[in-house]
Amino acid sequence: MGIGKRFVVKLVFLAGCWHVATGSEKPNIVVFLVDDMGWMDSSVPFCDAEMPRNQWFHTPNMERLAKQGMLFTNAYATSVCTPTRVSLMTGMNAAHHRVTNWTSRPRDIPSDFDSETNPLKTPVWNYNGFSPVADIEHTVYGTPLPALLADAGYFTIHVGKAHFAAAGTPGASPYNMGFVVNKSGNMAGMPQSYYGEQNYGNIEGKTTDIAIHDLTEYYGTSTYLTEAITREALKALDYPVKTKTPFFLYMAHYAVHLPLHEDPRFVQRFYDAGLDSGAAKFSSMVASMDHSLGELMDYLEEKGIADETLILFFSDNGGHSINTRKGGKAHTQNLPLKEGKGSLHEGGIRVPMIAKWPGHVKAGSREHRSVIVEDFFPTLLEVAGNKGAKTIQRVDGRSFMPLLKGTHAVDTSRALIWHYPNKWKKEDFATIDYLSAIRKGEWKLIYHMAEGKLSLYHLATDMGEVNDIAGKHPDKVRELTRLLTDKLKGWNSPMPSFKEGGQQVPWPDEVVINNE
Repeated sequence: MGIGKRFVVKLVFLAGCWHVATGSEKPNIVVFLVDDMGWMDSSVPFCDAEMPRNQWFHTPNMERLAKQGMLFTNAYATSVCTPTRVSLMTGMNAAHHRVTNWTSRPRDIPSDFDSETNPLKTPVWNYNGFSPVADIEHTVYGTPLPALLADAGYFTIHVGKAHFAAAGTPGASPYNMGFVVNKSGNMAGMPQSYYGEQNYGNIEGKTTDIAIHDLTEYYGTSTYLTEAITREALKALDYPVKTKTPFFLYMAHYAVHLPLHEDPRFVQRFYDAGLDSGAAKFSSMVASMDHSLGELMDYLEEKGIADETLILFFSDNGGHSINTRKGGKAHTQNLPLKEGKGSLHEGGIRVPMIAKWPGHVKAGSREHRSVIVEDFFPTLLEVAGNKGAKTIQRVDGRSFMPLLKGTHAVDTSRALIWHYPNKWKKEDFATIDYLSAIRKGEWKLIYHMAEGKLSLYHLATDMGEVNDIAGKHPDKVRELTRLLTDKLKGWNSPMPSFKEGGQQVPWPDEVVINNE
């Protein structure tokens, strides 16, 4: 029997014993993860005031969650999906785990694009994703969060999109990550169809390896994918609820990722509001996701366990952003934030986040201090009472439990890091490719590797990153480039090289030295 199979067998064996070995004092945990939902993609204003784009959406259950919990205005993911998911599962920064782009479905095939005008060569990164088993090429090996929560007595449930690793590697299956239940999670990063009438992509002539599996009872029906996943999540919860076993539900929606497939239950409202076809379809997908959130919240209340459950609402990267090459007005979807998914400007990495935990989190509160996705790992272990858990990997995240509890200490020394040494777009070389960034306090620096350019912004006065003030604050540029370089070198982060000559691009602090 292989290592991965032994790992699964052990977890299945433990599943039957958890409710005996633990009491009911541990809180239930729900991570409600949305795909490609931007900071502005709801009727909940994460900005200080409602913005015009908030009026596109109708998300009453997000409003309900925010009224009952804490809204985070400075929550960050990575700029694309798999790095965020691996960071959540490991507590590592993407520059550290080196899964810097999304994983392809086939094994050993990087997802990067190239073009004749692209001056850089993408480095070797962990393009096979995360692995709970050692010695799998081009993966990061670590101890996954669900396995540690299982050790702490939790019944672990995965529903929806996994996309932790490439096909044929151990991390592609949520069962190998420590989940006892898995519905529809595999190596796929997006659905081919949201429609039950199309079997969610499992139809002749389609590429079925990226179709949504494990939902055969809904094939040929009018059940929208988001609704099917929600039903499966509620079914899976019945066992731990009946046995009074604490549970970890990782509810990772495929929505609101493309394809742009409207939910017929909700779309007419947005046509009636005067939105064009694309906006109405997308808004209906957001409404469908919000309806799912409401069904889950209703279930917890009906079962009498809402007060014993922590809910964390989050998105895996910034929102969609129309590029001028594809028509439309460039990068207006996430205003006032700049750009969108794929970019290290705020529109690509700042995401909606809400936490509800009755008796611990103050209802109706707003938290302006920054958190980043790798912080989920130590936070959830602390919630589960497994704070000192041993891990193979060195954890970079910091618990945001003090923020949940409303303490006022501020860590002014902390720096947040993003690293994207990859080419995302199919088009010719674009300004969102090959970037690193650092935020410390209200200062944010972006390193454009291909141009050897450093941009500096002060987010408290320039949330939209309109004014590059690097030339006015050379000392701050020096400080941030030194911090960024130290982190990247310490993590052995992958760096691109120039096609001409083959030399690695300079480290950020070398750009400063070269320009002095």
